[in-house]
Amino acid sequence: MGPAARGFPDTGAGVAPPRRLFVYNGGFLMRPSLRRILAGAGWQVRIGMPTRAEDWIGVWGASPTAARGVALAARTGHPVLRVEDAFLRSVRPGPDTPPLGLLLDRTGVHFDASAPSDLETLLATHPLDDPALLARAADGIAAMRYWHLSKYCAFDPAAPLPDHLPRGPFVLVVDQTAGDAALMGAGPADFRRLLAVARDLHPGLPVVIKSHPAAGLSGRSGHFGPDVNAPGITLLTEPVSPWHLFDRAAHVHAWSSTLGFEAILAGHRPHVHGSPFYAGWGLSVDHGPALPRRGRALTAGQLFAGAMLLAPSWHHPALDRPCAWEDAARHLAAQAQAARQDARGWVALGIAPWKRGPVRAMFGDVRFARSSDAARRAVGTGRRAMAWGTRVPADWPADWPADAPLWRLEDAVLRSRGLGADLVPPLALGLDDLGLPCDPGRDSRLERLIAASVDLPPGELARATALVARIVAAGLSKYSVGRDAAPDLPPGPRVLVAGQVEDDVSVVLGATGPVRSNAALLAAARAARPAAVLLWKPHPDVEAGLRRGAVPADVLADTGAVPLSGLSAHAALALADEVWTMTSGLGWEGLLRGVSVTCTGMPWYGGWGLTTDLVPAPPRRDARPGLAGLAHAALIGWPRWWDPVSGRVCAAETGVERLATGAAPAPPHRIAARLQGLLRGLGLDR
Repeated sequence: MGPAARGFPDTGAGVAPPRRLFVYNGGFLMRPSLRRILAGAGWQVRIGMPTRAEDWIGVWGASPTAARGVALAARTGHPVLRVEDAFLRSVRPGPDTPPLGLLLDRTGVHFDASAPSDLETLLATHPLDDPALLARAADGIAAMRYWHLSKYCAFDPAAPLPDHLPRGPFVLVVDQTAGDAALMGAGPADFRRLLAVARDLHPGLPVVIKSHPAAGLSGRSGHFGPDVNAPGITLLTEPVSPWHLFDRAAHVHAWSSTLGFEAILAGHRPHVHGSPFYAGWGLSVDHGPALPRRGRALTAGQLFAGAMLLAPSWHHPALDRPCAWEDAARHLAAQAQAARQDARGWVALGIAPWKRGPVRAMFGDVRFARSSDAARRAVGTGRRAMAWGTRVPADWPADWPADAPLWRLEDAVLRSRGLGADLVPPLALGLDDLGLPCDPGRDSRLERLIAASVDLPPGELARATALVARIVAAGLSKYSVGRDAAPDLPPGPRVLVAGQVEDDVSVVLGATGPVRSNAALLAAARAARPAAVLLWKPHPDVEAGLRRGAVPADVLADTGAVPLSGLSAHAALALADEVWTMTSGLGWEGLLRGVSVTCTGMPWYGGWGLTTDLVPAPPRRDARPGLAGLAHAALIGWPRWWDPVSGRVCAAETGVERLATGAAPAPPHRIAARLQGLLRGLGLDR
């Protein structure tokens, strides 16, 4: 739904046929991402001279090149469309990183308060009172805090704050790059005056000056340098999450930086010394000129709704189509989380040769080491170390420093269309800096995310619930293999027994009770449910003859189990009233579909109050997160998703959509899989 449908004049989104937009700035022509966003918003970028009355001239904000287009518009009488980055842009600043969205303004530019702009008019006149819109705004603000999103996200929120920051509350002064058009001519003298006002208004409090993330790039600089360091003043040049700074700051002072807007979202009433779009609405202490057109009082939610949800044209980089703010933000969160983990590069151990391509595609700068000595040398140069599951060299030090953990890589709980044993590349991998989620004997990052999910914002829980609904509706499972035509079954309650690969690490570590084989699992289920129809679902790797775990025919006969050979997990679960498992992911998939689950071992999803557990749960698992919290951790917070179409790290929703639509890599020839199985058996697949 565009702004016009909400009662505000259309800003160009969804116009058909597209308007012709003539541009005279090479950036529009050299950056395909800009043209795609504009096309999605109904604008066709052209070069040459406008000849039709309905043609427009496009310029970039108030940049030096904008004068060309403005002068031509004055001569020809054609209207001007001013284009600017939206307020949530990218991981890193710079022209080589495309924006997620654009502000397309027909009347002005948002940072020039001397004349109206589309954004100002929207904020001044739109009702901004629709409950659904304001609920989206509240969820959006919470998501920005939860994921530590900012206009630029090149920082690691998990990193400790620099030691040179004051320990107690401080005054945060936000610097900007010198000469930026958004400053409207403000320069060094203005920023020195801003600093003086901040010190005078808050005597006794230390001052932290936050440098702009683009300072130092391409010759750009801020207004404060090392010479500003004086008693009571700290210059912060390190990349730090602004949300951590907002939590520590007692007061915020800005000229026109987007961080002033984000400070409002964080609950501050910032001191604003310029005339940015967020000044004049009763949410800031304004030191700049009076803004009579902005006499309306807004809430932070209304400001967010106008500036983030209604005004911009957002574009989904992976799906290459217009999207809502939520989709753009989720994509940025996934990209930022990956960039933060990958910033130092990786050295990898125990990665099978066929997996190295997918791992490098997902994690970027990866070196593959064959020995722990080579890996330790790479770690000594600053790289992080990862290993596949339990494939850690025997001589890897058990007391490896805590600040350089050995990260464990594993298939995620929703992986691919096809088997890993068939060499089908994964669309999702779990990366854990604490341990293996399948090992209940020690802590893991997934376990901590599940425990912490009890405090998730409502919007994140709703997101997880919607994702689960999409997975179930699409019939997805970890591998999404098998047929959906179910056999005829005898009447009675049905218990689905989930077979596993018996030498899989999840069984070796997680089957902590007496049941440690598929045959024992069938016998335990029959003993506990003597009148039930037992449905035996062999693991697809075992059924394909690629892994261990086949159940002899006499065991099936003795337990009266009905084999569901070749049936998909989704179809099998549709037949079941209950699932019995050691640690199989089929139990997790049963939970997603509302099927009760009994565990004879302790899988990652056991012990949280959602399953019937026949073995004791670790004391660590005392939280009761609910299914949505469990799903958020397992599908959104823990794994890294990769989009095979765009070749990008992506949000969980994009990965699920690729699986649902079949846009995923096909398996290689079965001979390659057989060869890989032989190499595994000989220990030569590393």
